[in-house]
Amino acid sequence: MPDDPIRVMLADDHPVYRDGLAALLGSVPGIEVVATAGTGEEAVAQAAELQPDVVVMDVQMPGIDGIEATRRVTADSPHIGVVMLTMAEEDSTLFAAMRAGARGYLLKGANQAEIVRAITAVARGEAIFGPAIATRVAEFFAAAPAAATDQVFPQLTAREREILSLVAAGRSNAQIASTLFLSPKTVRNNVSNIFAKLHVADRAAAIIQAREAGLGT
Repeated sequence: MPDDPIRVMLADDHPVYRDGLAALLGSVPGIEVVATAGTGEEAVAQAAELQPDVVVMDVQMPGIDGIEATRRVTADSPHIGVVMLTMAEEDSTLFAAMRAGARGYLLKGANQAEIVRAITAVARGEAIFGPAIATRVAEFFAAAPAAATDQVFPQLTAREREILSLVAAGRSNAQIASTLFLSPKTVRNNVSNIFAKLHVADRAAAIIQAREAGLGT
C-alpha cells in the first residue's frame, strides 16, 4: 500500500549513536525502525530474517565490517537498499561501498533531513550521496579524459564495453541485467571476462580504468 512505512534497520557498533539515530528516525512519519544491530554478522542475519526496505550501515564494526556485511545483504536480498553512514571519507572506502552494492553514502555529520532523504530515495531504488561525497565523486569523474567508446578497450567485445560503461556508472549487476534485458548469470560472466581482460581484481579497479577512459559518463 502507498501508505506503508519504509522499514529500516540500523547497524552500528556504538550503542549511544545507534539508539539516538533509532529514536530520531522513529519520530519521522513514514519510517519504521524494525531492528538494530551492533555487528556485521547481526546485520546480515537480521536483514535476511526481517527483509527491511533499507539498512543504514556503519563501515567500521567488529567481526565482519560494514562493507562485507553490505556485500552479503545485497547478494542475498538485492531488493534491500543499503545506506552507508560513516565517519570514513576516503575514496577507497566510498568505492568499496559502491562495489559492495551500497546505494547511498553519508557521513555521520549528516543532519536528520539528509538521512531521511537518503533513506527515502534508496527505498525508491535510487542512488544518493551526501553533498560533500557527491562533490568529490563528481570531481573524480570530471577529471577523467573523454574518449570514444568504440576506440577504448579494443580487447573487449561491444557487449562487454556496454556492460563496463554501466559498471563505471555505478550500476549493480542486477541493475545492468534489468537495463540490458540479460540474465544475471550472463552479466556476471561478462563482468568476470572484463576483469580478466583488463587485468583487474575487483569492481573498483575496473571502474577507475573505465572512468579514466571516458566510460560511464
